[in-house]
Amino acid sequence: MSSFWSRIAVALVGLPLVLGMVWLGGWWLFGLVTAAGVLALHEFWQMTRSLRPLALAGYAGAALALVGAELGGQQWMIGGFVATLLFALLLNGVSETRAPATVAIGSTVLGAAWIGLGLSYALLLRGSADQARLATFTVLLTVFVADTVAYFGGRTFGRHKLAPALSPGKTWEGFVLGTAAAVLVAFFALYQDRDTFLTIGEALALGAVVALAAAAGDLFESALKRDMQIKDTGRLLAGHGGMLDRIDSVLFALPAGYYVILAFTQ
Repeated sequence: MSSFWSRIAVALVGLPLVLGMVWLGGWWLFGLVTAAGVLALHEFWQMTRSLRPLALAGYAGAALALVGAELGGQQWMIGGFVATLLFALLLNGVSETRAPATVAIGSTVLGAAWIGLGLSYALLLRGSADQARLATFTVLLTVFVADTVAYFGGRTFGRHKLAPALSPGKTWEGFVLGTAAAVLVAFFALYQDRDTFLTIGEALALGAVVALAAAAGDLFESALKRDMQIKDTGRLLAGHGGMLDRIDSVLFALPAGYYVILAFTQ
């Protein structure tokens, strides 16, 4: 199967599953993001294995962040994540790794923060008091449409490289088209609730911020892969690469969307 059709197949299966779990919320969504987190962390440890990350500490810290977000909100999420430092320090003291502590602990904390905290914001957003389901749907659909339009727009109209040193396939044309599409998604998704949730201007701002954060998340992963000299983090999702390749945009977009919505609704 070509990369094009495998991407279509993954999207047709994955998007309804994700939206269904968001609709149900609670422990259903927790189970989905936990499974995605475990797979993404595994790929991250494989990608950074030369840095000798302390995988058990990273798994524990990310898990505690997710549990904290589900049970107690933002404060418990941060508290759970901070435990990563303690676990990493203890494991580094008893491990036989030859990597410097700064490198081993640093890569461990990066994985737990990037993936564990990033996915935790899906739980925080879905558990927010105001229009939680609508807000989560909007952010995720905005990311999906921005990524999709940027990919196909770049293939069709792309002439100018966005960041050739990090990701040669991305173009300014795709980025602009993807951002415009993201703004439109946020506008239409929230238009009916413009008098009770976010105004039209706030919805447009949300779409723009989420699109920018999604692009930054994609480039962030590209920078790490370039540093580790790999093309994809895995082959789990065929044309999409690994789990981490699929959720890299979301890991930046979810926190960005959460804080924008929080700022506008407080």
